[in-house]
Amino acid sequence: MLESVPNLGDWTAAVPLMGEGYHRQVTQTVEQLRAEGTIYPARQHVFRALALTSFEATKVVIVGQDPYHGPGQADGLAFSVRDGVPTPPSLRNILREVADDVYGGISPSASTDLTRWACQGLLLLNASLTVEAGRAGSHHRLGWIQLTDAIIARLSAGRKHLVFMLWGQYAASKRSLIDPERHLVLEAPHPSPLSAYRGFLGCRHFSKANAYLEAHGQTPIVW
Repeated sequence: MLESVPNLGDWTAAVPLMGEGYHRQVTQTVEQLRAEGTIYPARQHVFRALALTSFEATKVVIVGQDPYHGPGQADGLAFSVRDGVPTPPSLRNILREVADDVYGGISPSASTDLTRWACQGLLLLNASLTVEAGRAGSHHRLGWIQLTDAIIARLSAGRKHLVFMLWGQYAASKRSLIDPERHLVLEAPHPSPLSAYRGFLGCRHFSKANAYLEAHGQTPIVW
């Protein structure tokens, strides 16, 4: 059902691999797997991060690893879940750090749906855009990594003064794709309960990102 692949506008123009239709090839493989088992997110949400945040509108990039692999969790945006879904621990720590860093410890919103960030130019990009139910990392060899690496590299080469937030060892492995002379690269431990207290909480990435954006004439993110 390749008709489920949305028109991704300037991404297909900006990223040669997408211009060649590579993302449609990977989608075809995923569709074959959907016939055999449960895949997250739903097909209409696979490219949601790119659909909500265009190449030219991107100001901040947060790199995730996999979509959530539990029922009702994955919504196409890294770390996000729809309101009403139990808050995953990593997202709880992200929202806690936003509150402490930007709002004096008082959360500005109870919403776990990060669409509001995506619509402001924050690309919430998982390295792998799909996953098999209950099996983290199960689609890392399908071809998604090549695609999302190409997206990160093209953002680095084709844009200036972006903020890249790399949380945890896996996200940090993408560092070589980013030119630190052109962009701000912020690194911290992953926000999961296993590592959040080792430096994610207190990293102040959200205020640092806004300070950088403002210093380069861009509108800050309303977190």
